[in-house]
Amino acid sequence: MRRGFNIDGQVAVVTGGGGIICSALSKALATEGVKVAVLDIDGESAKSVSDDIVANGGTAIAVQADVLSMDSLNKAEKAVTDAFGTIDILINGAGGNKKEATTSEDRTFFDLPSDSIQWVMNLNLMGTILPTQVFGKTMAEKGEGVIINFSSMASLRPLTRTIAYSAAKAAINNFTQWLAVYMNQEYSPNIRVNAIAPGFLLTQQNHYLLVDEKTDKPTARGKRIIEHTPMGRYGVPDDLVGTILWLISDEARFVNGIIVPVDGGFAAYSGV
Repeated sequence: MRRGFNIDGQVAVVTGGGGIICSALSKALATEGVKVAVLDIDGESAKSVSDDIVANGGTAIAVQADVLSMDSLNKAEKAVTDAFGTIDILINGAGGNKKEATTSEDRTFFDLPSDSIQWVMNLNLMGTILPTQVFGKTMAEKGEGVIINFSSMASLRPLTRTIAYSAAKAAINNFTQWLAVYMNQEYSPNIRVNAIAPGFLLTQQNHYLLVDEKTDKPTARGKRIIEHTPMGRYGVPDDLVGTILWLISDEARFVNGIIVPVDGGFAAYSGV
């Protein structure tokens, strides 16, 4: 008997859906028959993704939303349930880093502005917790659903320079495990919470660390990453799709409270 993802007709909310990674993910979900609410603080980016999905025969809406504003998120939740009636899947994809919260030759740890560190912590950690409070409540009330958080390789082993980002992603791992237990014990065993920890993908947030802005060639850090990734390349957004689809589907129905590396072997390699 053939088995597959079988997620046709479900409703997914994707935060950060207008970005490089989550736009690809939103489109992949739509290809599987999922109705997708593309949430992004940049409404135009969200609309571009949803328009592309609809143009290719899928079902999607764009919702402008700030993951750090409960008022904005509550309005987004109403827009999604008005359009689709329910919420089955939440993918917390919003996040990122910034130069001012990252050490460099010109900026030591002791010089990092506290507001920049707090900005990165808020965007990644609170930007995961707050949407879960809003959209996860719908799942708690109906007793079923799937939540996928975005962690990072930076959460599993300390990486140089990215102090705030690494700390925030490590906190997301803890939150993922805590929430998996909480949802099962307090609401329903049919709610699952997991996370993925991508390896290194080139994005707007890390481009300045990995590519020299003047020469457009890999920085020393970028070269070291490739050298320490056994598969010898950066990941691309589509590399994450299969794992996400699996975690959402009933094929992973007994998978709960885990963080799945999707990293080309980076975590397995000691460097020697």
